[in-house]
Amino acid sequence: MFQKLQLVLICFLFLLLPLFVSAVAKSEVNFFVDSTYDLEGKEEITAFLFRITPNSHFYIDKDWWQELDEDSQKEAEDSLLALEEEFKNKIYPTLTATYGSEWKPGIDNDERITILFHPMKKMAKGYFNSGDEYSRLILPSSNQREMVYLNANFITDPLMKTFLAQEFTHLITFNQKEKIKGVTEEVWLNEARAEYSPTLLGHDDKYQGSNLQARVQVFLKNPSDSLTEWQGKEADYGAANLFIQYLVDHYGIEILVDSLQSKKTGIASINEALSENGFEEDFSQVFTDWTIAVLVHNCQLGEKYCYKNENLKNLYITPSINFLPFAGESTLAMTDNSKNWAGNWYRFTGGGGTLKIEFIGNPENLFKVPYIAQDLLGNWQEVSFLKLNELQRGEILVPGFRTKVASVAIIPSVQSKISGFSSTELSIPFFWEASTIGESEESPTSEEKPSNNQTQTKRIQELLEKIAALEKELAELRTELSQLLGGSESSTGEPLSCQKFGRDLYYGMKDNPEVSCLQELLKNLGPEIYPEGLVTGNFLTLTKEAVKRFQEKYAEDILAPISLTEGTGYFGQKTRAKINEILGE
Repeated sequence: MFQKLQLVLICFLFLLLPLFVSAVAKSEVNFFVDSTYDLEGKEEITAFLFRITPNSHFYIDKDWWQELDEDSQKEAEDSLLALEEEFKNKIYPTLTATYGSEWKPGIDNDERITILFHPMKKMAKGYFNSGDEYSRLILPSSNQREMVYLNANFITDPLMKTFLAQEFTHLITFNQKEKIKGVTEEVWLNEARAEYSPTLLGHDDKYQGSNLQARVQVFLKNPSDSLTEWQGKEADYGAANLFIQYLVDHYGIEILVDSLQSKKTGIASINEALSENGFEEDFSQVFTDWTIAVLVHNCQLGEKYCYKNENLKNLYITPSINFLPFAGESTLAMTDNSKNWAGNWYRFTGGGGTLKIEFIGNPENLFKVPYIAQDLLGNWQEVSFLKLNELQRGEILVPGFRTKVASVAIIPSVQSKISGFSSTELSIPFFWEASTIGESEESPTSEEKPSNNQTQTKRIQELLEKIAALEKELAELRTELSQLLGGSESSTGEPLSCQKFGRDLYYGMKDNPEVSCLQELLKNLGPEIYPEGLVTGNFLTLTKEAVKRFQEKYAEDILAPISLTEGTGYFGQKTRAKINEILGE
């Protein structure tokens, strides 16, 4: 009897075997991945479904998993189960309650998001591809899911929860900005908002080994990196994190939330959020105060000149030290360059008598130059500002140098551009000169100081020569930038020519010659399509908006056949066909 039951059971299981096989097969999915991130440069992988939770699907690269030994698989499983709980109970509810939801049920009509682990290059922790939010009719490489990608090689790293939080923030931002508001966030602010998510979630509370600690170390190595120019370098993340920490410290998380909910982007959205929350300061003032705070870090000097975050209480940047000889009158001078929204710190010490500091910027750009003195006990004094005239020139006199004042620091920054930041921004030259001009502590100001006509004429001539030198350098930098951005000629001097486009192009592509071709063509179509006219090879916000304008201009041929009324910014099959038609005319 028992043997008969066994036989029946075996037969029953044999009949069910195809169902089990089918279930296993359904758990495997082919995904498109970004070859610039993938460890082996793959464009497509096969992954299996590891877990389903109320708000997520966890998928793992099949080939990568099979290469792990049994112990490594067990360790990875434990880490994934912990990450699953963190996402379900903390990351998802906290970030959606703060910033709003991702697109639900989304393009795949599924309430859950997909989290895909595949091996990536060493520096990559994860990424988000907005192309997955579009139909394959528009973008054939779309996975047609709300999803994020994480580096499988960091699957057991304690910071994996931080990486997931950051990429999920990008997924939310896409919905809140692009889907709902119809605008694309400036890259720097998109990244800065994601950088703050680990702090918001408490992941940075334990400073040692945290993402915050890593960003502080990066920032201190290169504090003069531009906040708004985004090239995806480590230094970019350092500046973005430390600035956004300061912004939220003093003005609240509401600034990040309200700027995300605004139809404006970047600096304009932060200015709007500051105003709506009752603050008198604008982005320029906040940025300037931040550059002072990271030098002095002293709440007693001013409530805005420090961090409130206890983990950042010992954050101080090291300024460039400039020493003037103790004996006799002496002069130091420097021509330097800066990009918009980058801090520059110079400290003057040594010398004796009265310290004179002159600053000359370029008249085409707006500079702010706060300065602050330090007494003999090392205490920073009241913050003041150089009064720059319409030519961006100014000077200060500091009596009692070395007898009452141990050092003076200036913090010049360029604050001209407020939107449309690309991956390569123009460097702006400026000049400063520091000199000791006498022993008297009662030296008159520059307005009171007597001078004969000959001396005055000579001084004016010297200043004009310095300005001319700066303008020459600026012109050379513009030429260099134009060449870096691709210009209208190739490296051989021949006109850039693109006869036909054979593949899709999309937001996020960088250093791509086909993107340069597209940008050149859009530029030639006129300012109504591509007013900025930059040829960079980088498919970022300005190019995306230009493609949208082109698609809407030829909506009957591009958008109507796929039942769309607004441009998407993706250079897909229909758009390529229209461009190629124009090229063939």
